[in-house]
Amino acid sequence: MARVYVLNGPNLNLLGLREPEIYGRDTLADVEARCRQIAEREGFELEFRQTNREYEMVDWIQEARQSAGVVINPAGLSYNSVPVLDALKMCECPVVEVHISNIHKRAETEARWRADSLMSAAATGVIAGLGVAGYELAVEYVARRLAAR
Repeated sequence: MARVYVLNGPNLNLLGLREPEIYGRDTLADVEARCRQIAEREGFELEFRQTNREYEMVDWIQEARQSAGVVINPAGLSYNSVPVLDALKMCECPVVEVHISNIHKRAETEARWRADSLMSAAATGVIAGLGVAGYELAVEYVARRLAAR
């Protein structure tokens, strides 16, 4: 059975609590449940994980590199993790980078560095600013790619 990985970076374990005016009130468990519904409907396995550790994210990406797809919200790793970028570049599957907030809009009001995700260089596509619905769109994209095979 095909397997899709949804990988989440630092602080996303506090989704729903941390800055809800930016990230909303949905929890990571809510996001996982919605992604699992899509996986069940489309007939593939879903590995849904979160870490606050860069080395663990690298290990997971290496594990996932030959899977059906990777959906990643690298969170704070987006801006400074060359090891995560290098691991993503080794992926032989589609990689969809997801950001809950619009990192480009936030760069105008907060800090310019928020708009410059290193990970985008390795991504098949990027979804930003659609809230947690971005995860569902990313998983749907991978499901369509699987169906087209």
